Amino acid sequence: MKEAMHYMKLKNKVVQCHICPRNCVIKPKEHGFCRARENRGGKLFSMVYAAPCSVAIDPIEKKPLFHFLPESSAYSIGTAGCNLRCKFCQNWMISQALPRDVPFIDLPPEKIITEALANDCKSIAYTYTEPVIFYEYVLDTAKLARKKGLKNVCVTNGFINQEPLKELYKYIDAANIDLKGFTDKYYKEVTGAWLKPVLDTIKTVHEMGVWLELTNLIVPGLNDDMKIIKKMCEWIKKTVGSDVPLHFSRFFPDYKMRDLPPTSQDTLIKAGGVAKGVGLNYVYIGNIMLPESGNTYCPKCRELVIERRWFEVVQNKLKDGKCKCGEKIAGVWE
Repeated sequence: MKEAMHYMKLKNKVVQCHICPRNCVIKPKEHGFCRARENRGGKLFSMVYAAPCSVAIDPIEKKPLFHFLPESSAYSIGTAGCNLRCKFCQNWMISQALPRDVPFIDLPPEKIITEALANDCKSIAYTYTEPVIFYEYVLDTAKLARKKGLKNVCVTNGFINQEPLKELYKYIDAANIDLKGFTDKYYKEVTGAWLKPVLDTIKTVHEMGVWLELTNLIVPGLNDDMKIIKKMCEWIKKTVGSDVPLHFSRFFPDYKMRDLPPTSQDTLIKAGGVAKGVGLNYVYIGNIMLPESGNTYCPKCRELVIERRWFEVVQNKLKDGKCKCGEKIAGVWE
């Protein structure tokens, strides 16, 4: 346990958490919506500090981050709990669990840094569930990582309040934010959250100069309307620019959505076409093997600059982050 940050003490030992837009009011011996923050005697504690339930060394491309230190390894950690209730979640066994019900590893920030360096990782990724709910753990680890020359990466739903976001992201180098849909109806019915805080997060992260990529999981019949996908892509271009990579991801039946089919190849290809038509320069399709769907092309001359097969880089033709035509390819390349 560690005392939480960003909370307020109320009367009768009740507290209010201000990490995410839910602003949970929590009575003694009870926990917040995320299950990972608990009121103990009138103080709010993180129940997952230094206690990840998932630890692995992943290729950075798996996050997915395609324009950030390609071919490098990320020391990846995640804890139990989440502040969303996505009905399609593929990590629901840990994201929807109480921390005490999930086996965990004793892994303080100092040991993460040691392990990451020993395994030649260039970054630490806070992922698998939701970094917002293990905020204090992320922040302490990120500060140490920065001192040791390691980069910090968040794979996140973006559902966080602005004050804690700005405090944390001073130490974050790259983020992939799940923009799960583009209507409040979809967010509320499928994720249990709402859209605006996520849009605010995307805007703020970009304004802070953190390298940003976005992922949109397309669920058949729920968020696959091409008119809405076009509006989303137009918003992305207008708000954060045409160089922010967008990853469309294929849905597979899981958790509370086992009755739906996987996203069709045609739907994914159409979505990719819509995004490119709007003017987004870097559009990818994931969770399905399609020709060229993971490749990076120069937006000026259309030359292939990075060829990928799943999460493997087959060839990287960039020199000093540029195509052979001289065009700078947006990203962090070293």
